[in-house]
Amino acid sequence: MILELQNVSYRYRAGALALDDVSLAVGEGASVGLVGESGSGKSTIVKLMLALAKPSSGSVLFEGAPIAPAVMRRFRGAVQTVFQDPYSSLDPRQSIESIVAEPLRSLGIARGSEARSMVAESCAAVGLPADALGRFPHEFSGGQRQRIAIARATVCHPRLLLADEPLSALDVTTRIQVIDLLAELRASAGLAILMVSHDLSAIAALCDETVVLNAGRVVEHGTTATILSTPSQDYTRRLVAAVPRLPHP
Repeated sequence: MILELQNVSYRYRAGALALDDVSLAVGEGASVGLVGESGSGKSTIVKLMLALAKPSSGSVLFEGAPIAPAVMRRFRGAVQTVFQDPYSSLDPRQSIESIVAEPLRSLGIARGSEARSMVAESCAAVGLPADALGRFPHEFSGGQRQRIAIARATVCHPRLLLADEPLSALDVTTRIQVIDLLAELRASAGLAILMVSHDLSAIAALCDETVVLNAGRVVEHGTTATILSTPSQDYTRRLVAAVPRLPHP
């Protein structure tokens, strides 16, 4: 497994329980959906999986072992993320070339002409126009900005992408385009994806496996097809009933 939570619980400083005995894992090339309503604990799981917080109990494992300082640089290169709002996650003062090159600089992977070549390749892979590198975030649409964020996250060739509500700020047509892009990256680069969403329609379009989270606990876990067709929990049935019919061109 690339990244795994084993029986993880997490309490806020005030003592409230945010996660209770949560286990999930993402292996090579897998596509896993994490779905639940707002406040279910999804964002807390992302923070734990990015090593931005530590569990109150249980373990977060990278390649089968706890994330230690000695492996942090390799971990940061292997696990990247895309956030909900593509505009607020991009520095408006930096050019697209500088933004996408940031992981290469911070991880010491490449500089100079090598970095420029990798940035151009990553931007082309996500369908950005050839003149994008010298432009700035405000010059692009919401969908294009999310493509920029994906280019930045994948420029260092990670093994796992944590996509934290990457579609919720986009219109329906752009959402479909971004889902197709993520599917292409998974197929072409063997990229594993954890898609975090409150919307099962997005999970259904991309993920083979789904974990359903409610009030900090995993209430259902199985193949996406099974969960959509025969959910075993009332909570999941309510989520499935709320899925909009998303037309696909």
